[in-house]
Amino acid sequence: MHLLYNISVFSYALGIRLAALFNSKARLWLTGRKQVFSKIADAIPKGEKLIWFHCASLGEFEQGRPVLETMRQQFNDHKILLTFFSPSGFEVRKDYEQADYVFYLPLDSPRNARRFIALTQPRLAVFVKYEFWFNYLNELSRNKIPLLMVSVIFRPSQYFFKARGKWFRRQLQKVTYFFVQNEASKTLLNSIKVYHAGVGGDTRFDRVMQLPSEERKLPGIDLFADGLPLLVAGSTWPPDEDILKTLLVHSDQHFKLVLAPHLVDREHIQQLLEKFREQQPALFSEKNQAGFKTSRVMIIDSIGILSHLYRFANIAYIGGGFGAGIHNVLEAATYGLPVIFGPNYRRFQEAVELSRLGGGFVVHNSDECLKIFKRLSDNREFYKESAETARSFVVDNAGATARVLEKAKEYL
Repeated sequence: MHLLYNISVFSYALGIRLAALFNSKARLWLTGRKQVFSKIADAIPKGEKLIWFHCASLGEFEQGRPVLETMRQQFNDHKILLTFFSPSGFEVRKDYEQADYVFYLPLDSPRNARRFIALTQPRLAVFVKYEFWFNYLNELSRNKIPLLMVSVIFRPSQYFFKARGKWFRRQLQKVTYFFVQNEASKTLLNSIKVYHAGVGGDTRFDRVMQLPSEERKLPGIDLFADGLPLLVAGSTWPPDEDILKTLLVHSDQHFKLVLAPHLVDREHIQQLLEKFREQQPALFSEKNQAGFKTSRVMIIDSIGILSHLYRFANIAYIGGGFGAGIHNVLEAATYGLPVIFGPNYRRFQEAVELSRLGGGFVVHNSDECLKIFKRLSDNREFYKESAETARSFVVDNAGATARVLEKAKEYL
């Protein structure tokens, strides 16, 4: 099975090489890893006391960020090494000031894993959520380097719990400790005789709790709002944008829309400008802000600011629920915002709970979106109750970072 796993890793790398011929993200994946070992060797002095954090992408980084930043403070005699698998994480956070070294993670081959661990020799490794790179797990275990996995969720459909998953189950024994998000994940691990796990919660709650206190100036948003209520729609896809267009056209509420699409390439931005042409859309990046007041739609044509846009909102709409699954609802809930999202949300525990408690609202079509938006806009008591529920949900579930820190103290 180890051989088959390695073949699958190399096959993936081959697919990336082919995709790089016409896909810019795949090209970044390749070029970012060129001479990565030389870069690591040149940057990190021998004998450096390192804590290694690994994240797949930007979302996992934000999830693990409170742990990284707290460890940096608590263990200030150590340096922080941060690696990413995806360009969408590395390219945004390659200059992240709270990490001493930031690199792409070399491909998970046996040789690369041996070379990487030999070069860096971390005192502790922390992997966030779903990063099961088995050659790296093996090298960490072989070198007796403790590995903590944080904010992990397990589901019965994963290969660890299948009849043919014996080899994969054995790999989990090489992890020092799992901090899982819920009791169901712990029960699943126990069912395959993995007992080195505890319910630690989700560190994203700790991260989003920090957002309201972070000052981020976004010139133009207040000018655009012009005193009207704002609906901020984050990480939207075309089906979400169709619903939002209908809401703008048919709602009798006086409000403006800030639209932060998941795709910010030139083609999609042009499509949005055309779709909302009647609402005189403005681009956030526009230097001339004269038209902001007259526009009903502002399109955010950059990345990295969505979590701070919600501070200006009255209601949030979270995209993805008509596709593969909704995006982050907690970044909006932490500001005490009622959250609206599409029907594909069941895999996201926080959205399930928000919906159950009354801080989140599921819509299946434009009519349902119009109905809940009207109720939230017209019924002040209903709005206040929903907003407080969303905020309290975040506060009540914070604290996962402290649990990870207590465990880390055993090894550092």
